[in-house]
Amino acid sequence: MVKRRIIALAFGVVLVALLALLRGSDPFPLRVARETTFDFYQQLKPRADPQLPIRIIDIDEASLAQIGQWPWPRNTMATLARRLTELGAAAVAFDVIFAEPDRASPSADGGSADYDADFAAALAQGPTILGLSENAASAKLPGVAKAGFAISGADPLAALPVLTGAALPLPQLGAAASGLGVVSLEKGTGGGVVRRLPLLWSNGTTEFPALSVEALRIALGVSTLVVLGDTDGLGTVDALRIGDIEVPTGPSADIWLYYRLLQPGMSIPAKDMLADNYHALADRIAGHIVLIGASATGLQDVRSGALGGAVSGVSVHVQALEQMLSGVYLSRADWVGGLEVVLFAIAALAIVIVILLTGPIIGLLFSGMIVLVATAASWFAFASYGLLIDPSFPLLGALVVYAAMAFFQFAVTDADKRRIRSAFGYYVAPALLTQIENSAGELKLGGELRDLTVMFSDVRNFSSISERLEPARLVGLLNTVFGALGGQITGQFGTIDKFMGDAIMAFWNAPVDVAQHPLRACQAALGMRAALRALNQSHPDALGGEAVAIGIGIATGPALVGNMGLESRFDYSCIGETVNIASRIEGGCKTVAYDIVITAETRDAVSEFATLDAGALALKGISAREPIFILLGDADLAQSAQFLALKTQHEATLDGLRRGDDAEGLARSCAELAERIDPLLRNFYAVLPQRRDDFLDTFRA
Repeated sequence: MVKRRIIALAFGVVLVALLALLRGSDPFPLRVARETTFDFYQQLKPRADPQLPIRIIDIDEASLAQIGQWPWPRNTMATLARRLTELGAAAVAFDVIFAEPDRASPSADGGSADYDADFAAALAQGPTILGLSENAASAKLPGVAKAGFAISGADPLAALPVLTGAALPLPQLGAAASGLGVVSLEKGTGGGVVRRLPLLWSNGTTEFPALSVEALRIALGVSTLVVLGDTDGLGTVDALRIGDIEVPTGPSADIWLYYRLLQPGMSIPAKDMLADNYHALADRIAGHIVLIGASATGLQDVRSGALGGAVSGVSVHVQALEQMLSGVYLSRADWVGGLEVVLFAIAALAIVIVILLTGPIIGLLFSGMIVLVATAASWFAFASYGLLIDPSFPLLGALVVYAAMAFFQFAVTDADKRRIRSAFGYYVAPALLTQIENSAGELKLGGELRDLTVMFSDVRNFSSISERLEPARLVGLLNTVFGALGGQITGQFGTIDKFMGDAIMAFWNAPVDVAQHPLRACQAALGMRAALRALNQSHPDALGGEAVAIGIGIATGPALVGNMGLESRFDYSCIGETVNIASRIEGGCKTVAYDIVITAETRDAVSEFATLDAGALALKGISAREPIFILLGDADLAQSAQFLALKTQHEATLDGLRRGDDAEGLARSCAELAERIDPLLRNFYAVLPQRRDDFLDTFRA
């Protein structure tokens, strides 16, 4: 048992270590599961509406239908810029890349009107921001940022996402705008969902702000952004300061996006700003940060958000802007992943130990508790503090650990049960076999001294029957008889030790405790007598045409019981004087001419049964004579008037036998009374006069 538990514990430790390494390597499927869980949290509790002065000028399907297909002429974009400036927008950020000259401009065909110049003039009149985007296929890189940068702590440039190539606005447009920001979004870790947004980018030599950061900088009238690098010399970013607003970031200057459902009133269709009555929108524009972007599907600026469904790219920048202005963030520090691995390892090892100590049912409940605690703690951290702690891997890990340990335990236990059933399955009752299986660890070579009741049974006339029957019929006879007799033994929780030719050896009170085992053995013997009589009456042909008789000897006392043989193959058996006595008194059934003989110890344990003194036999290999009793029936018979009369006459007969009185006459008087109880007693009393020596007082215990 100890060895098996050590092996199971080692298996569990190795399994937990492998799972911890898997979590530490953080493969793509685990990241998707973790971040999908965080998406679900946001769906349960999205960010509250902060009612901030931010608007979207939406290039939507209706605007495209009215104004015309995209791209619109730059003089149209100039009109948008002028009107937004006129209405008092705090900042006007274009989530659009103007990388090529306007082909709709008359100047493109040699005319005098230059729409790009018109657009540049409009940009220069107001607090405008243009965008650039990552484009790996481009050899161009932005040169100098519009924003100034101040670094506090270690230089974080190497930690920032790199623009390997970029799509840039036309130089004249870029020069006219007040700000320049990166519009590119994170590609997402699963399903194209944008979950993190870089606030800073690098061209390899200098920093560039994201469009949302640049829009906030222009709106606040700030010329310089302060990058707070770490103080440990790691070259990572701790926070970004925009005026008086400090934004905590991840090491790469990114933030986790905490989404909310943007209400329709936040967006203004571009066609409304280009309508003649645009002045009606003044209250919705004045003092607002305005971002111009497209939600029209055909313009391919649609992504997936954490709340599910499609979102426009410009709305992602709005989500980031709102978080920076409201100070509501989600946080997942780098050390959280390491802590999750440690806590998982502790919890998983606890599951292993609980399963080993208590079994799969309690282990399942404990594993479920671990999962519930991990999930509840994760949700509480998110809902109360905006902390992102992964509950998905503890759930997966607990499931794998439980399933693996339960399977391992089942495999080992099942092997034990197969071994036990191989050793005991044909020889004990199913209820007793279950008890033995639960004590599997006790099945080992060696034995223990236990108080047993041992039975030997033998077919009396087997030799004469075997002479008349051919082998096939003889085997059938034995199977029929042993089936009936063995069923009575196992039905009384006895263990059949072995079948020996025409004999059976069985014992009680091992390998597990059997209460009142002498009584159980005697009930089995009486049942065997009744079963054999029923067979003789109902299946005479199967029994060879001759009634089959048996002799049974039962002894109670100490014996050495256990597994005997090789480690790979052994038999569960018992040895000792009690076993020898049971075997010898079974042979003594012939001497006393009765079918069930028990020792004095057995008789004392079943004093309520109907038994009669049968003298003291001299047994081969036993130094002293052994007092024996014949077993007639159970407690009901013992209380009957016929038996009480017989018992009184039997005791008187034995007293006369010891005095030397007429033994045959005394025996005949008993036989007449016994006829009404058991006809077999005729033979017992017939030989009684010749057994005077077995009843001498000097032999009695």
